[in-house]
Amino acid sequence: MSPRTTDRQTVADEAYTVMRRAIRSGDLMPGERLVETDLAERWGLGRNAVRTSLARLEQDGLVERSPFRGARVRVISEAEAVEILEARSVLEGLAARHAAGRVTPEGLEELRALLRRMEEHSRAGDLLASSDVNSQLHRRIVELAALPIVARLIDGLHAQNVRHQFRTVLAPGRAAQSLQEHRAIVDALATGDGDTAEAAMRQHLAHVVETLRSLQKPR
Repeated sequence: MSPRTTDRQTVADEAYTVMRRAIRSGDLMPGERLVETDLAERWGLGRNAVRTSLARLEQDGLVERSPFRGARVRVISEAEAVEILEARSVLEGLAARHAAGRVTPEGLEELRALLRRMEEHSRAGDLLASSDVNSQLHRRIVELAALPIVARLIDGLHAQNVRHQFRTVLAPGRAAQSLQEHRAIVDALATGDGDTAEAAMRQHLAHVVETLRSLQKPR
């Protein structure tokens, strides 16, 4: 492989990472139209790199393209969102189990600091900021588990679920309940009890599923 080919590949990989992160964070929202020239200008990317990235994101199931409508961030159905959460429950439960055996005092302090930030945002009524910290806490637990394959699978599931994540955190009473559930997860990690940590994580995500399903019911 020539140095020029390597450079092109590096640029394409960087573009893919930037755009994937934007979808996962909600910076690019479900249903949003993706215009190559706009995306290239927004992030200072080449159009070829953007085009290649859109093709990769389509393969990931994060983007959909059609001949007449162009590319858009794919909107997943609520049934898909429930399935994603159920899959996350299994994988993140496994991550919590392993994290319980590997977490250090420093790691626990990081998690407790994130809990405090969640509580501060919730108290201030900034539920979307609390949701963002919530995601950081989940991500840190996965990192502490040190399971690279599981981490990669979880990352793919998170990226597809932005719209539904925002909807559930805004449900009445959900923020306070979520905070309690996350405290239970961190407390279980602190004891080093993998069984309890896994059960607490799975219960938390089961409650998220219940909330999402309740939002689907006719009013």
